[in-house]
Amino acid sequence: MDIIEKLNWRYATKSFNPSKLIPEDQMKVLYQAFNLTATSYGLQPIKLVVLKNKELQSEMVKHAMNQPQIGQASHVLVFCIETTIDEEFVLEYFNRVHTLRNTSKAILKPFRDFLISDFEGKPQNEIEKWATNQVYLAMGNLLTVCAMEGIDSCPMEGFDSNAFDEKLHLAEQGLKSVLLLPIGYRSENDMFSEFKKIRKHISNSIIEL
Repeated sequence: MDIIEKLNWRYATKSFNPSKLIPEDQMKVLYQAFNLTATSYGLQPIKLVVLKNKELQSEMVKHAMNQPQIGQASHVLVFCIETTIDEEFVLEYFNRVHTLRNTSKAILKPFRDFLISDFEGKPQNEIEKWATNQVYLAMGNLLTVCAMEGIDSCPMEGFDSNAFDEKLHLAEQGLKSVLLLPIGYRSENDMFSEFKKIRKHISNSIIEL
């Protein structure tokens, strides 16, 4: 199938087949796709926590508005933001730029210093909002990659992020959960897989100037 056929095939899966697991090679594709997602300044203020322990998944269902997909899915992807974007974080990025591209530190310094100063001047809530925007970019990217790989998915905002942060010890790692993405393979009994997509006519969603 081409990409449009794949995107038409994709839907927010309401029931997964709990006995069918995603192969490790396909999970590696998703990991690489996440890591290759475009982010503001290239700073990647996001991390992906992957739940594949069925006991833990079942325990987390109650913290996700009792949505059964959390327990049924092959894996649950927890999209997180990094809560500390400071000088050390920015310097680590520019050190990688210098190492991988052999770019002169003198050339990098003006932009590096600008970013350090810019983030130092931002309140914490503004930094976290900026980082959260990058999570949505990553989610959109993985929804498409999942479709291309024939993997079903269901993006979720409806969950108790504080409970997830506590149960998964995310704060201890400087992380906050933002979005969930259960992934796997649809159940044969999921009637939603047969529903037609409801979208605006393309003439009402695209404006050409």
